Amino acid sequence: MDVTQALPGQAAGVAASQKTIDDAVYRKVTWRIIPFLMLCYIVAYLDRVNVGFAKLQMLADLQFSETVYGLGAGVFFLGYFLFEVPSNVMLHKIGARVWIARIMITWAIISGAFMFVTTPTQFYVMRFLLGIAEAGFFPGIILYLTYWYPSERRARMVCTFMAAIPVAGLIGGPLSGWIMETFAGWHGYAGWQWMFVLEAIPAAMMGVAVLLYLDNSIRAAKWLTEDEKVILEQRIATEAQGKVSHPSIRAMFADPRIWVMALIYFCCVMGQYSLTFWLPSLIKAAGVTGVLNIGLFTAIPYSVAVASMILLGHSSDKYRERRWHMAIPLVVGAAAIVCSALAGAHNTGWAIFFLTIAAGGILAASPMFWSLPTAFLGGVSAAAGIAAINSVGNLAGFAAPYMIGSIKDLTQSTDIAIYLLAGILVIGAFIIMRVPAKLVNK
Repeated sequence: MDVTQALPGQAAGVAASQKTIDDAVYRKVTWRIIPFLMLCYIVAYLDRVNVGFAKLQMLADLQFSETVYGLGAGVFFLGYFLFEVPSNVMLHKIGARVWIARIMITWAIISGAFMFVTTPTQFYVMRFLLGIAEAGFFPGIILYLTYWYPSERRARMVCTFMAAIPVAGLIGGPLSGWIMETFAGWHGYAGWQWMFVLEAIPAAMMGVAVLLYLDNSIRAAKWLTEDEKVILEQRIATEAQGKVSHPSIRAMFADPRIWVMALIYFCCVMGQYSLTFWLPSLIKAAGVTGVLNIGLFTAIPYSVAVASMILLGHSSDKYRERRWHMAIPLVVGAAAIVCSALAGAHNTGWAIFFLTIAAGGILAASPMFWSLPTAFLGGVSAAAGIAAINSVGNLAGFAAPYMIGSIKDLTQSTDIAIYLLAGILVIGAFIIMRVPAKLVNK
């Protein structure tokens, strides 16, 4: 046989063999860190959005208006915005293990203290402090995943990790409803007060677990062999050569691509938090009664969202395509949430069906987004850039609940707010398609 004819086949065989080895190493990494990080994010997200369930009782008990609730739910993101970048830079400098543990334990204490809130001012202050405490957790995890996974493997990992959002809703809805009904009046406290305390305990426990379990880097992982560490480090080093690392944080902020990414994420987060903060109220408006029943019904949209997140992440990595995998779910989610408003309380079944489709589209778009900036940012630019994008984008977490609450107080309906939200999602999809494919399809 001619050697020149044999070489391509030999090269293909070597490549296939190396891919098999790589897949085995990454499978080991994934089973070690992703379920643990998901569990951390489940308890984080539960403490962030359980105020949506507390609303079902708290507003009447404390005589809060819908506007007060919307402002309080949103002011969390002002504290989050102010401390996001410095928190992520600190994580990059001192390591994920200590910093993430600090974040989780701090927010657990503050979240539990919501039991004692009695006035709007206290509500605003505690939500602001909770935002400060949690700042850096999510972008820190996104940054941490870039330490382990190259671009071609990262979308499915981010999607799998962020499936914790709908899983938190899947677990948190029924759990919150059960706590609020079961513990109502126990020792003189309302059900919503016990919910804040009991759902804060897992966060404190996970904070301690992070100190004992998480590794700061590939090199620090004692559960990897030396050969496995070399493979992982080589893959990350190869990818790093093609990434942007700005000479300073000021230069990073001057890069217009950062602001385009922040605007896209703002549109995504508007949809995400409109659902997570208002889904119990939307389901109630669709005709479902009783906090436990509402909690059970919230599990339906979140179940579909888990599946859509994971499937889209795998598809995006398989085809190395990022933009369409994000834009299409946003448009589908926008159309579905409008249909849910049109169905309203007159047809509970159709309203729940369209809310489920909306959740499957809107919640799947957020994890897909992170395959865009992490494809071209590296080094300290990745730490600061991811945090900056996340902090600006999460201002939508302030705008969304405040907008919906204000419109509901003025019109006694959420329909107009939902139509505005759908328009924002479509704008986000349009901007995504303006991003050069060669920049992000890696």
